[in-house]
Amino acid sequence: MAFDASARELLAEACRIIAHAGLAEDVLGHVSLRTDAGIAIRCRGPQESGLLFTKPGDIHEIVPERALEGGYHAPNELPIHAEVLAARPDAQAVVHAHAPAVIAADLAGVGLLPAVGAYNIPAMRMAAEGIPTYPRSLLINTSELGREVASALGAAPALVLRGHGIVTVGATVEQALVRALNVEILARMLVSANALGTVSYEVPEADMAMMPDLGSAFNDGFVWNYHRARLRHAGLAVR
Repeated sequence: MAFDASARELLAEACRIIAHAGLAEDVLGHVSLRTDAGIAIRCRGPQESGLLFTKPGDIHEIVPERALEGGYHAPNELPIHAEVLAARPDAQAVVHAHAPAVIAADLAGVGLLPAVGAYNIPAMRMAAEGIPTYPRSLLINTSELGREVASALGAAPALVLRGHGIVTVGATVEQALVRALNVEILARMLVSANALGTVSYEVPEADMAMMPDLGSAFNDGFVWNYHRARLRHAGLAVR
């Protein structure tokens, strides 16, 4: 994708959405997009005010041997994005967020089971296929660690980073972001349910097979538009 004003606005909006949805606190977390020349990603500048207030000007294209201007710096965990995109030619976007319910579920040993069906069909399907876990609670700030994360993710759409957060990928920014939201929604439900008693239920395969694939326009596009509307309602719209 070309790195232009629309790419800047798209990524700025994505950062605001994950923060507004409770997946990223303060200045932690980032969303990236593969570009024709490199990677477009949220960077930190001298007026850093957190993901919820990300501006298009905070989005920069990272290209080898090209310095950033205006006092901006690439995120320390750029290797997550660089190595995942290198390993996953099918992915065009990466989300890294410190999703609290996902972290809590993993630390408590609450598995991300396909325990919900029509409540959130995409989350059920991700859980049924298996959401892997990267077991180290490190800052992923080297290429070697980034490759470990990419290897742990494999061909999956989402990865739990133990004691850290999540990584999701998608063919679009919208898909990667909605996947992150859905993993957090699933984790939140399972954490709540396990507080009342151990959950072992999984949606039967026969029932899973009966549930429709409503397509990316419904699963990703409508959810994205809903969260954009929430930003507008809160006075946080990018444009």
